[in-house]
Amino acid sequence: MKIWKNVEVKDLFEAVEDCKKRGESLKLAFVSHAKKYSRKPNSVRNYYYKEVENLKIDKKRCDFLGISLENHEKTHFAHFSESQEKKLLEDIDKLVADGDSVRTACQKLSGGDLTEMTRFQNKYQNMKKKDKKNNIIVFKQRQKLLTESDINSLFMGLVKLIKKTAIDEFMEKTKLEKQSSAYLLKKAFVDLGRKDKEISALRQEFEDLKKENENLKTRLESLSLDKTKMLKSHLEKRKYEKSTENLK
Repeated sequence: MKIWKNVEVKDLFEAVEDCKKRGESLKLAFVSHAKKYSRKPNSVRNYYYKEVENLKIDKKRCDFLGISLENHEKTHFAHFSESQEKKLLEDIDKLVADGDSVRTACQKLSGGDLTEMTRFQNKYQNMKKKDKKNNIIVFKQRQKLLTESDINSLFMGLVKLIKKTAIDEFMEKTKLEKQSSAYLLKKAFVDLGRKDKEISALRQEFEDLKKENENLKTRLESLSLDKTKMLKSHLEKRKYEKSTENLK
């Protein structure tokens, strides 16, 4: 089992906060984090919710990580009634038919409230998925045996349904992966920005070190020159003293 280091925990909580600010599903944060740290999305999700509960009773660790639990409270939504679900589905479908994306339609219906927009979007997607599951071909009882033509028609209908479902699932997965890639790219630019600041600081330290080294070099050269002068003066003095002694 891979250990969760503090830097990874902070990165996960930051990713969740970013998704909440943009009004996106937290699933995106879990998928992105899983790819970045070679984990499984469900494991990341389970760890996140468990760690939120742990930090609620461990304020010291929470402060150490610099995490604000106010940004990680679960949002409790009121349940939609059957009539509300039907109206929401009709309103969104109408806006989509007029050219809006599902996200834009939900944003308009929520009046710009990101939390409400996310609620509408999730509900709409869940209802659509439910409709797909219920979209099953019903075989009516017949008084006579099916002809070969009937069987072929039914088979082709099943093939078309399976293909459509596969395409829809692929498009949904591709959309999620694109969103995930965009988020990872953004994180990469942020990390690069931090690295640039670190490099700039190191470059300044290097320049300061070079200046200090040049100063030391100048001082050493000055000391060496003074020492040479003193030695020369001393030798000349000794030479003079010896020549004086010889004259005596």
